[in-house]
Amino acid sequence: MIEFLRERKKKSMEIHEEHRDHQSQHLPRVLVIKPPAPLTLFGDKFISRRFQLLKAYESSLSLEQFLISHAHSIEAILCSGDSPVTLDILRLLPKLRLVVTASAGVNHIHMPECRRRGIAVANAGSIFSDDAADAAVGLLIDVWRKISSADRFLRQGLWTKIGDYPLGSKLGGKRVGIVGLGNIGLQVAKRVESFGCNVLYNSRSKKPVPYAFYSNVCQLAANSDALIICCALTDQTRRMINRGVMLALGKEGIIVNVGRGAVIAENEMVRCLVHGEIAGAGLDVFENEPYVPKELLELNNVVLQPHRAVFTSESFVDLCELAVGNLEALFSNQPLLSPVTAE
Repeated sequence: MIEFLRERKKKSMEIHEEHRDHQSQHLPRVLVIKPPAPLTLFGDKFISRRFQLLKAYESSLSLEQFLISHAHSIEAILCSGDSPVTLDILRLLPKLRLVVTASAGVNHIHMPECRRRGIAVANAGSIFSDDAADAAVGLLIDVWRKISSADRFLRQGLWTKIGDYPLGSKLGGKRVGIVGLGNIGLQVAKRVESFGCNVLYNSRSKKPVPYAFYSNVCQLAANSDALIICCALTDQTRRMINRGVMLALGKEGIIVNVGRGAVIAENEMVRCLVHGEIAGAGLDVFENEPYVPKELLELNNVVLQPHRAVFTSESFVDLCELAVGNLEALFSNQPLLSPVTAE
C-alpha cells in the first residue's frame, strides 16, 4: 500500500509539473542573462508565475546560440549592472520591446541602439535613493570622525600601548559639494543639511533648490570641504573627478563616492591619497570592480565597502515589485512605472 501511494504521488507530481510547464509556455518570455541580485536573494518566485524566465546562465549553449534559439520570442530583458546589454545582444533580438534593469544606472545598456529601435528601458527609479544617501552620509561621517580606523586601533590593542587616538573632525559648518543633484543627491543634501553642513552642488543644469550651484566641478571642489559623488556614469562624467579637481579640493578635503567608480580617475585619486594631497575617501564603488587598488587597502584614511550602498533587504523587496510592475505594464500596454527618458 505504501509503495502504491508513493507511486501515485510521483505520478501526480509529474502531471502537475507537466501542467505547469504547459502553462509557462503561454506566459510572456523574459530573458535573464545573469540573475540580478534580488533574483539571487529571493529566487524567481516573485516573477515566475507571471512570466516565463529564459535563463541563459543555466543553459549549456553559448549566449549567442541561446539568444538565436529564442530570438523571436523574447520581448523583454531583466538585467542588472553586471550583465551588460550590448549592441551585439540587441541585434540578436528583433522582437525586443523592453529592458528592465535592477539598477538606477543604465551605463551597462547600449542606450543609442535602444533609442534607435524604440526599445523602452526601465530602471530602479528612486527605489535606492534613501539607501544610497544613508550610505553616503555614513561614509562621510566615518572618514571625518575616523570611526573605522579608530575601531582598528582599539582592536589591535594600541589604545593601551600608544594612548589616545588622533582627533576626528566635526560635520557642523562643513561645506559639502554634491556632484549630481538627482534623486540620490537630493536625499544626501537633506541629510547633511540636518547636520549643519552647507550644501553646494554641480549638476547638468541648475535646480530650483536653495543650494549654491557650480557649473564647473573644479570650482565646486575649490569651495568644498568634501565632495560626494552621486551622478551617473556617462561619456561626460567618466573620470570627471581628476587630479585637477582633487588638488582644488585640497589637503583637508575628502571624497565620497556612491555613484560609479569610473566617475573618478582612480589612479590619480590613489596618488593624491598616498601623497597626502587630499585628506581621505569613503568609497563604495571602483573603476574595475571587484578589483580594488592595493594601495587603498593599506591606507588608514580610506573607508571601503564592496558596492553595497543601495543594497538592503527592504529596497530589494521594493525593487522586485517595481520590476514586475514594469514587465506587467509592457505586456498589458500600460505606461511603465519607472521609464528612463532620453537626456
